[in-house]
Amino acid sequence: MTLAGWLQIGLFAIVLLILTKPVGNYIYLVLESPDRFSVPLLTPFEHFTYKLFGVDERKDMAWKEYAFALIAFSLVSLIFSYAVLRAQGFLPLNPMHFSTSSAPSYATEMTPDLAFNTAVSFTTNTNWQAYVGEGTMSYLSQMLALAFHNWVSAAAGISVAIALVRGFARKNASGLGNFWADMTRSCLYILLPICFVYSLVLVAQGVPQTLEPYVNAVTLEGKSQLIPLGPVASQECIKMLGTNGGGFFNANSAHPFENPTPFTNFIEMLSIFLIPAGLTYTFGKSINDTRQGWALLIVMYILWFAGVLCTYYFEGKGNPNISQLHVQTQASVLGDNGGNMEGKEVRFGNANSALFAVVTTDASCGAINCQHDSLTPLAGLVPLINMQLGEIVFGGVGAGLYGMLVYAILTVFIAGLMVGRTPEYVGKKIEKKEVKMAMLFVLGAAFSILIFTALASVWNFPEKSYWNAPGPTFANINNAGPHGLSEILYAFSSGTANNGSAFAGITANTPFYNTVVGLAMWIGRFLLIVPVLALAGSLAGKKYTPPTSGTFPTHGWMFVVILISVILIVGALTFFPVLTLGPIVEFFLMKSGHLF
Repeated sequence: MTLAGWLQIGLFAIVLLILTKPVGNYIYLVLESPDRFSVPLLTPFEHFTYKLFGVDERKDMAWKEYAFALIAFSLVSLIFSYAVLRAQGFLPLNPMHFSTSSAPSYATEMTPDLAFNTAVSFTTNTNWQAYVGEGTMSYLSQMLALAFHNWVSAAAGISVAIALVRGFARKNASGLGNFWADMTRSCLYILLPICFVYSLVLVAQGVPQTLEPYVNAVTLEGKSQLIPLGPVASQECIKMLGTNGGGFFNANSAHPFENPTPFTNFIEMLSIFLIPAGLTYTFGKSINDTRQGWALLIVMYILWFAGVLCTYYFEGKGNPNISQLHVQTQASVLGDNGGNMEGKEVRFGNANSALFAVVTTDASCGAINCQHDSLTPLAGLVPLINMQLGEIVFGGVGAGLYGMLVYAILTVFIAGLMVGRTPEYVGKKIEKKEVKMAMLFVLGAAFSILIFTALASVWNFPEKSYWNAPGPTFANINNAGPHGLSEILYAFSSGTANNGSAFAGITANTPFYNTVVGLAMWIGRFLLIVPVLALAGSLAGKKYTPPTSGTFPTHGWMFVVILISVILIVGALTFFPVLTLGPIVEFFLMKSGHLF
């Protein structure tokens, strides 16, 4: 660890804090302000969209109608993406002829199970990629089947968060707003303006934006090298801002065409947290008590910093099995204290790699600028915990706020039990139905992660079984022992948490993993969103209860400490046993000289 590294981490934290209020206030103006916000240049497109699809944007939807609209839209768009992926060989903008008989030898076949997995992945804002982007997807597939979901899945997440915020803000109401209007306005007024500027900045920094075919270059040694290109900048900006994470290239944000400079590395990390942080202020402003939003932001900051501290510390210490001479040589080359540089870009180093790994798994992003599979055991533990907690530490756009609010409800319920009072949160009594919905949210994710991990760890199919192809066992792990278990656990944690990153030692492009991880992604998105909307509907119908001298304050440090404790205790009780068998055991074995 170095002073320069900590200064970069500190700068990131300060800039994010400065941007939180203006971004949150802008989101409030767009989606919650009584005076309807509009942009003259974009408003005609908004009205045209409503007219084209026959939407009455003024209709107030009950929670069931809101949930049905969201799920129906997601299902239809999933089928559309699946069809595009399966038919990409017959569609235009396919200069490398992927999915045709003329495809290059390195190309990956777009099989039915891979197309299903990819369509579910991008529909659910996961962007799990069981394929090599530059060797599988045509330009049209990248833009129409994938980038399309980067926009609408992010907007859907914002919409659900705002619906829950309305549940707290409204009194004796039956509706949560209009899903179609929320999603349209999120795309037009929040995502589009930022991405327009963002993409131009990326192009100026060297990120390609072209429909030209790949370039066949001749190296100094006289050999041929194929350089992939494409409309990268436009996809990169929404990938980060919408916490999607799917890379245009297989190396993701470690690729110099996706993340060419230290400046792009900084703004890409910043953009991952930008909307999730701003939404905490939107929440406080919507309920007329910004202290509540700041309290949630403080919880997120504390948990985020703890993750960065742990990851940076253990990556800085490196692997004790590597000779001291190697570490000293590495330090002289890198200009720092060496540490673990396996799987990392030298231009980013340990500090920015550790920070990026924590940021991307705190949020449901999944973009990576280093190889998470190469992290030291306890550094690799942090991304796992981040995802298993439900990605509430900032979290995805919308998903982080509504996940944190669910934990806030559990916290006031537990605090109420401790003092023998009916729990209340921001003026709403928390009763049996709210607690049931909150527990369904927590248990649904745990069920998906643990059950699927257990099945993948112990089941086996005959070697020539369809589900087993193409590996000797369907687990398809490249490492034995606890690290192999961690690879399987990471896959289902990432899928269920709609993150998309991976311990990439696992071979995921098999019929089994494509199907089962696809199911985990669907469960992690929609089995959790439905309870959140039911919770919002229940809260909106309640009357407002003014605070009294006996009301437990939910904006002070005591609430912050109890909320953090509840988050960690729930996570520890649920996942500690399997984490002990994976990265924790691996750490002690590494200290004794055993590697996997």
